[in-house]
Amino acid sequence: MHQLYPFVFSFLLVQTAIGSSQLQPGFYSQTCPEAEWIVRQVIRRAMIREPRSAASVMRLQFHDCFVNGCDASLLLDDTPYMDGEKEALSNINSLRSFEVIDEVKEAVESACPGVVSCADILIMAARDAVVLAGGPNWEVKLGRKDSLTASLEDSNRIMPSPRANASYLIELFNSYNLSTTDLVALSGSHSIGEGRCFSIVFRLYNQSGTGHPDLNMDPVYREMLDRLCPLGGDGNVTGDLDATPRLFDNQYFKDLVNERGFLNSDQTLYSGNDQTRKVVQHFSRNQKDFFSAFVEGMVKLGDLQSGQASEIRKNCRVANKPTPGHFVI
Repeated sequence: MHQLYPFVFSFLLVQTAIGSSQLQPGFYSQTCPEAEWIVRQVIRRAMIREPRSAASVMRLQFHDCFVNGCDASLLLDDTPYMDGEKEALSNINSLRSFEVIDEVKEAVESACPGVVSCADILIMAARDAVVLAGGPNWEVKLGRKDSLTASLEDSNRIMPSPRANASYLIELFNSYNLSTTDLVALSGSHSIGEGRCFSIVFRLYNQSGTGHPDLNMDPVYREMLDRLCPLGGDGNVTGDLDATPRLFDNQYFKDLVNERGFLNSDQTLYSGNDQTRKVVQHFSRNQKDFFSAFVEGMVKLGDLQSGQASEIRKNCRVANKPTPGHFVI
C-alpha cells in the first residue's frame, strides 16, 4: 500500500490555487488559433489506426497531473542525470501512445513553433479522446507550461496501485481537493481501454494473501478471467476494462454493480465502501449525470499546477537546452 505524504500534497494544492487562475479557455486564440483543431485531427487519425489509443491517450493526463501537477513531466525520457516517470511502477509496460503525443506536437509546431506546451497538448488530447470515443465534450482551460524535470520517486510514491481499496483512494483524492464523486466519476475513464493480467492475478488466485480469489467477483466473469490470465501465464496479456471497451459510456458502472470490474481498484468502489457504492449505483442508472461529473472532475484535475520553473518544450521528450541569457519562470 502506498503511503500518503501530506507535505507533498499541501505544497501542490497551494500552487494549484495560484496556477489554475492563470489558465483560461481559448488561450491560444491569437497565438495559435488552429491548435485545438490540429490536436483533434491527429487524435482522430490515431484512433482510426488503433482504437485502443483513445484510452491510452486519456490515461496520460491522469498519470501526468497527479504527479506534481499538469506539466508534461510524464513525457520526459530518462537522461544520465534524471530517472523519468515512464519507468515508474504504475507506468512501465502499461502507459502507451507516447508516439501519438509526439505526432500531435510535431503538427502543432509546424503551425505555431514554440507556442503550445506539451502539458496543454495532453489536456486537449485527453478531452478529444473522450469525445471521439462517444463521451462528453467540454471546453478546456489552457496556458500551462512544461516542466524542466521529472521524478520517478514522486510517481512511485503518489500513483495508486491497481490493488488499492476505496478508503485509500478516497483519502488520496481528497488530498487533491477532489471529492468522492470526483473519484468515482474519474474512475469511469475505465469505460474504455484494456488492463493487463499482471494487474489482476492476485485477485484471481491470492486476494489479500488468502490463497483464494476475490469473493466480490461474478463467478462466470471470474472463470473467463481465469482462462485469460492463468496462474503463471503472460502478465502482459490484456483484457477489456468493461463490456464496451471502445465506447465511452456508463457500462463500466453497470459492470461494477454486477461484480464484473476488472481491476480491484475499480470493483472496490462498489463492493468495498458505502460512500462510493452509492455514486456507482447512481452513475449505472444515469449516464448524463456521469458525463457531467466526469467533465467536472477532468477540469479540476487539469487545474493541478506545481508552480515550478517551466518552459515551452520544442520536443515533448526532452527539456530545451538553455541558451545564454535565457531564463525560465
